Amino acid sequence: MTPTITAFAASPDRGRGMARDMRVRWALEEVGRAYEVRLLSFAEMKEAAHLARQPFGQIPTYEDGEVTLFETGAIVLHVAERFGGLLPEGAARGRAVSWMFAAVSTVEPALLELETARFFDAGQPWAEARLPMVHGRVARRLGQLSAHLGGADWLDGGFSAGDLMMVGVLFRFQDALVGFPNLVDYVARGAARPAFQRAFAAQFAVYQASLQA
Repeated sequence: MTPTITAFAASPDRGRGMARDMRVRWALEEVGRAYEVRLLSFAEMKEAAHLARQPFGQIPTYEDGEVTLFETGAIVLHVAERFGGLLPEGAARGRAVSWMFAAVSTVEPALLELETARFFDAGQPWAEARLPMVHGRVARRLGQLSAHLGGADWLDGGFSAGDLMMVGVLFRFQDALVGFPNLVDYVARGAARPAFQRAFAAQFAVYQASLQA
């Protein structure tokens, strides 16, 4: 059965590849699997049919006739394990999975905190005093990631699902990478991959179509 994923019918990122279905699209493109997309409005995301797939009313979800999954990391891990090509063999496999979890559990939360402090907490009387602390956390995390990457192309040998998830996270927060040129180059390498380009084009086409609706 052809996998079906869910995505925004009108993405709030304006088709810039920042919505999390982008990571799932990219993974499926990397392993050469065709997929279908069920587009949802914000209202439809809160309806019972979608909540049965995703209890928190978010996107993406994934269905392939055998499993129904939610959470981007879980979906990408399933794709990588089922279809091959995104996870190396042996001990390197476990390290690639570790980097997948590091992307969403260690790096992304710090960046999301910065986004919240900048855009959602702005105007609060305590916001300006808090920003240096948040910037410090981001700088520490990105510094650690930059130090590990060094001059390598990818995090642990060849490109893996770990890189896919990490680039997916960093792509959304590229303005935070100033001062870490190897991370800027790392994201550019990921975004230059043909599978990324196909996934990006597919998501952007959805956004363009939403403008005509």
